[in-house]
Amino acid sequence: MWIVRLALRRPYTFVVVSFLIAILGVSAIITMPVDIFPYIDIPVVSVVWQYSGMAPDEMEKRILTFFERSMTTTVNDIEHIESQAYSGVTVTRVYFQPNAKVELALAQITAISNTLLRPLPPGITPPSIIKYDASSVPIIQLGLESQTMSEQELFDMGQNFIRTQLATIQGAAVPLPYGGKFRAVMIDLNPDQMFAKGLSATDISAAVANENLIFPAGTAKIGDKDYFVKLNNSPRVMDELNNLPVRAVNGATVYLRDVAQVRDGYSVQTSIVRTNGTRGALLTVMRSGKASTLAVVNAVKAAMPKILAGLPPALKVRELFDQSLFVRAAINGVVREACIAAFLTGMMILLFLGSWRSTVIVCISIPLSILVSMIVLNLLGQTTNVMTLGGMALAVGILVDDATVELENTHRNMAMRKPLVRAVLDGAQQIAAPAFVSTLSICIVFVPVLLLTGAAKYLFTPLAMAVVFAMLASYFLSRTLVPTMVHYMLRSEVKLYARGEHEEGGTGFIWRVHYLFNRRFEMLRASYTSLLHWCLDHRAPVLGGFALFVGGSLCLAPLVGRDFFPTVDSGSMRLHARAPAGTRLEKTEMIFADIENEIRQVVPAREIQNIIDNIGIPNGGFNLAFGDSPTLGISDGDILISLNPEDHGPTAEYIVRLRQRLNEKFPDVVFFFEAANITNQILNFGLPAPIDVQVVGRNPTANYPIAQQIAVQVARIPGAADVHIHQIVDYPEIDINVDRSKATQLGLTQRDVATSLMISLSSSGQIAPTQFLDWKTGVSYNVALQTPQYRNDSLDAVLRTPVSVPFSSVNTNTASSLAGSSNATGVGAGPSQASAAYGNPGSSAGNPQLLSNMVTVERGMAPAIVNHYNVQPVYDVYANVDRTDLGSVGAAVEKIVDQTRLKLPRGTTIEMRGQVLTMQNSFYRLGMGMIFAVVLVYLLMAVNFQSWLDPLIILMALPGALAGIVWMLFITQTTLACRR
Repeated sequence: MWIVRLALRRPYTFVVVSFLIAILGVSAIITMPVDIFPYIDIPVVSVVWQYSGMAPDEMEKRILTFFERSMTTTVNDIEHIESQAYSGVTVTRVYFQPNAKVELALAQITAISNTLLRPLPPGITPPSIIKYDASSVPIIQLGLESQTMSEQELFDMGQNFIRTQLATIQGAAVPLPYGGKFRAVMIDLNPDQMFAKGLSATDISAAVANENLIFPAGTAKIGDKDYFVKLNNSPRVMDELNNLPVRAVNGATVYLRDVAQVRDGYSVQTSIVRTNGTRGALLTVMRSGKASTLAVVNAVKAAMPKILAGLPPALKVRELFDQSLFVRAAINGVVREACIAAFLTGMMILLFLGSWRSTVIVCISIPLSILVSMIVLNLLGQTTNVMTLGGMALAVGILVDDATVELENTHRNMAMRKPLVRAVLDGAQQIAAPAFVSTLSICIVFVPVLLLTGAAKYLFTPLAMAVVFAMLASYFLSRTLVPTMVHYMLRSEVKLYARGEHEEGGTGFIWRVHYLFNRRFEMLRASYTSLLHWCLDHRAPVLGGFALFVGGSLCLAPLVGRDFFPTVDSGSMRLHARAPAGTRLEKTEMIFADIENEIRQVVPAREIQNIIDNIGIPNGGFNLAFGDSPTLGISDGDILISLNPEDHGPTAEYIVRLRQRLNEKFPDVVFFFEAANITNQILNFGLPAPIDVQVVGRNPTANYPIAQQIAVQVARIPGAADVHIHQIVDYPEIDINVDRSKATQLGLTQRDVATSLMISLSSSGQIAPTQFLDWKTGVSYNVALQTPQYRNDSLDAVLRTPVSVPFSSVNTNTASSLAGSSNATGVGAGPSQASAAYGNPGSSAGNPQLLSNMVTVERGMAPAIVNHYNVQPVYDVYANVDRTDLGSVGAAVEKIVDQTRLKLPRGTTIEMRGQVLTMQNSFYRLGMGMIFAVVLVYLLMAVNFQSWLDPLIILMALPGALAGIVWMLFITQTTLACRR
């Protein structure tokens, strides 16, 4: 071959090329991001709307549905839409077509969101719009604790001082802290004092908005100087807020301190974090984009000492649930297995060839081929992960073929007493075409990966590329570097072959071992030859037995389970507990404490590293845009259990025991386990379970019983666990119905009642926001008026809320907004800072009335969450898998779904989603791709052999190979997975 001749004529050229490969390869290894999986580049955008105090069903109908329908008009390339409406928050995830540009999608969603502010409820703010990433899962969590600092101080430290510094780390995404208390300047209203002074929450909100302003005065040129002119618009000391005048009556001024108390406090707590039984706050660091998990975690650990140096010494920060340990262990495991495979391969070559020089040549070509693959993957923007490394580990045994066949054929030609150069040239020429066809055949085997779609495409394409690039590099090196090294390293063995000593063991220890092994191998080959002669003489029974073996083996295939990805024991558990609907946060915390005690009864204390209770949803709901949390509100949460990495029992056994014990001890609490490690969290792609059966339609009265029926049937499937309906429909509610006629007779309107009640129960932060600036730290805090929850401890207390008439009609900055506008004529104003949105309370048209004078009360039930799929309401039945494979449970669920479809009412549909659907699609496409690959290999060999029959004979080995695979999986009780 010309390239072999070139290599022999210019050996330094290819040696230099090899050095360059080594240098660039090592550089690629150092610079490539390291992660557990390849980057899953599916374009998704999350949109979070917030409106405090509004119930989930109203959030769904007044905000969510309106927004979804508007998006379908102006946003391009939508693949599907998933939405959830919580109390005061909606979260929408918009999934786009694979080739859509997420930057354009963000711009289009932002544009339509801003145009919707006018028709949406008054005072609503633009939504938070972020790019969602399936790979954005928690990689490390920081627990904030202190023996002396309060929960609001811990939250404040995490929110305004730690999180802001961590956000500058490349590849780190840091949501708001979990737990703690959202620090704010609270104005605690006293309804009794307000009523005695003839005031309502509306009057006080207007007074605070009028007296606590953020208005500049400007500058003044006096003499030779230019002065800044400032007004005392906003108090600089918090206690000065107590001295704000509210109303002057008959010369007597009512101050804020007379009807309320101003304090450095916190908004109504909606989230609690307990670390090993102690309250605190939790900062979650996520990886964004293609950043390296290891690099992000290392950067966070390196930055924390600098950040903490500027914070109070009483603040303690603990590193919890460090997923980089799992990633590093997985990567090291794959690398270790690859090294073992390479070592064993080298030993086999040494044993068969009997030449340590030949073994060195082969062992040099293998890492160079892998380094070439790493270089190309780095240029293509891939990461170092278990898939690419797994592909290279798989390729180690295959990469040996090119160099080994080349060397073995060279040895054969040397044994024919040919000169070394002639032996190299003849050896390369004789196997050039077969080696090329073999290399192409192996590359063609990975064609099925090209047919994958969705997340599976991004997972397995890098694996295929790693193998293909390494194979092509191996073939190139076997034609260039290997002949060059043979020419220079095997000169001393030419004389050995010339004297015929290679058959007698030579003079060295390695040759003698090779000679002994070769004698045994020749005996084995003679036995095989005899067996082959017997088989050729008895073709019919041999073929019949072969067919019977293959057919019988394939009958075992249904007994071999199917999984999308092998299960791993990461030493962590993630348990979700859901107390009865409407359980208040403090009671939920007590229930979680009892659950934690039961966990410690099951898992030995020496094996528990940390237990973190993450109860409820943080203020604002912004964190819901990240991750897969199934938490609906203050009545449920996650329990994260980290086991001792040095010594712990099988995690799966603990999960089984906890399921049984907890369901017995807490019959009114719903328990289910979620994905705890980074692998399954990514594979579930935002869902809390691998199986999701959706009942879709606009008839909730009929659809919820269908979902209940499916849940009961799925729970009976052997191996199905944690079966539950995601939606809660029996959250308690109080319906206050205003008698508009009676209110009119009292001089009140529905707006007067609604405004007073909203400020009293949900604070003024939504419709009349104001801020207080801490001049020492430069942090602005919300100023919120609200009746303390301990005062509204009964229905009678709620009905004693004062309601009054504003002095004048409400002036607004929009047609329906309650945000307010300035009373000052001709002076522009911000929407809230100088607002007189509720008129002058000092000129009220009448005394305030108690709410009970004009309303009737009813109790009812309402949903705690409302879910949509493509704008249609949906009920989700989630199911997990316990001690069995995902495929068998998924097949049983699919039968139930098919049977239920026959009895569905008009307008209702059922779909199965989740990891199980991705697995089924991947298996189907891989199967079709394998058939296509076999056809391509057959055609390639037909071209090589110029025969239709010879390739067919060669491919007859495939059924036997498949039968062997089935038997090995069956004997070892290993499931068939895309990763294997």
